[in-house]
Amino acid sequence: MVQANVIGVENLLDIIKKFIKERDNKPGNVFLGLVHRLDRPVAGIVVFAKTSKSASRLSEQFREREVGKIYTALVEGETEDRGQLIHFIKKDTEKIVAVVGNEGDEGYQECRLEYERIKTNKKYSLLKINLLTGRFNQIRVQLAHIGHPIVGDTKYGGKNSDVFGLCATEIKFKKATSDEEVELKVDYPKEWDNLLSNSQCN
Repeated sequence: MVQANVIGVENLLDIIKKFIKERDNKPGNVFLGLVHRLDRPVAGIVVFAKTSKSASRLSEQFREREVGKIYTALVEGETEDRGQLIHFIKKDTEKIVAVVGNEGDEGYQECRLEYERIKTNKKYSLLKINLLTGRFNQIRVQLAHIGHPIVGDTKYGGKNSDVFGLCATEIKFKKATSDEEVELKVDYPKEWDNLLSNSQCN
């Protein structure tokens, strides 16, 4: 969990605040700005800011879609080699899910992503996703809508699994204090390979 929404539950924001306080021997409260969020089951890169000014400038980059965001996804079934998905979605605030509608429907916003299939064993496909817009549960609902739900994502029709197949693996943005570009990368969870290696991958 990135940010606390249940009292007493450990979360990443508090863990990092505690680390900075102890590392830098800081008295009083430590400021740490949460610049963006990941859905609770999603792994990967999260960006924080150490000052309020940096948090404001970095948050603006996210709002203006100036940040490059790449995700890696493990989905059910064999997808096309590559594609672009364009849907219109909105958040159902009662059920706390994203739903797909039609262009022009009230409350629905356009969402877009591009994907490239890295490998597949017919049962599962590993995808590299370039997120072009940032909507609530966007990747999860778009992939489910085309018949390829994320592995373990029971909220959107995926089969129950010990693995949740979505990870924020690359992010690119400018520093808050200069035009210098920062690019961060991590690998997707290696336990995904166990599912992909069950049969020959292409």
